[in-house]
Amino acid sequence: MFVASQDAGQLARIETGANTVTATIDVQAGPAALATDAQGRIYLSHPDHHAVTIVDAGTGRVLKRLPYAGQAFGIAADPDGRFVYVGDWKAGHVVRLSTETGAVEATVAVGKDPANLVLDRAGRLWVADRESHQVSVVDVARMERIGTIPVGEAPFALGLSPSQDRLYVANARSNDLSVVDTATLKPLATVPVGAMPYGVATSADGSRVLVTNQHAGTVSVVDAASLKLTDILKVGRYPEGIVVSGPRAYVANWFSEDVSVIDLATLSETARIHVGEGPRALGVTQADRSRQSEAVP
Repeated sequence: MFVASQDAGQLARIETGANTVTATIDVQAGPAALATDAQGRIYLSHPDHHAVTIVDAGTGRVLKRLPYAGQAFGIAADPDGRFVYVGDWKAGHVVRLSTETGAVEATVAVGKDPANLVLDRAGRLWVADRESHQVSVVDVARMERIGTIPVGEAPFALGLSPSQDRLYVANARSNDLSVVDTATLKPLATVPVGAMPYGVATSADGSRVLVTNQHAGTVSVVDAASLKLTDILKVGRYPEGIVVSGPRAYVANWFSEDVSVIDLATLSETARIHVGEGPRALGVTQADRSRQSEAVP
């Protein structure tokens, strides 16, 4: 599992079984968002430094640093690694960059402040338009917006269910979670969570939705069947990104400079892992995620 620390300009590799940092990689200043592809590569956006960095997850080697003239923030990667999709925070559009040349191959207009991007298996890119209070849906084959979905105030984080029939949207200013039907592009429900929800993930079996709450220093646990809040877990200060890896969830605590480890069987924090200053985003490679989904019921 990998953690990007924005203030440290660092990517840390964590051995999940031992809860230890096994390597740190200098990725230069300001990595904010993280994506992975099926080839074992990691992509980092640097909004204040106008770049995207590509890292080989196996070797820990920085492969490329692609310059980007705009303010790259939200990021998603094509599974085969040919393209990376970048939400331009100030321009209100998403671009498709060639990972070979760094060239902008296509651009599509979305809403204001595209904060988070998720690519599904059907070739649709879901974009959290924070200041437009909506989610844009983009057909990446045509690079055309095919829909918009109204959600709560200031949507920031997105998470697909394992079956990809639902999209979960953490709304930072309305303190709730929007649940969207991905077939109809219609909102299904709104679930109150904690103060300033900023990250979202699902358990491997899809039965739970986990939402980090920045201002509360907690993780809200929502039952995916009933869409009811069932548990609130205390973690570190200013939790942001969250990722599930096997039977555990990992939470990047920006102000605590650590990662909380949550046992999903007991819904308890079992460890804290110290990382570089300002951890924000986490990820596992898609190959690792596939192995975990096969191993975990």
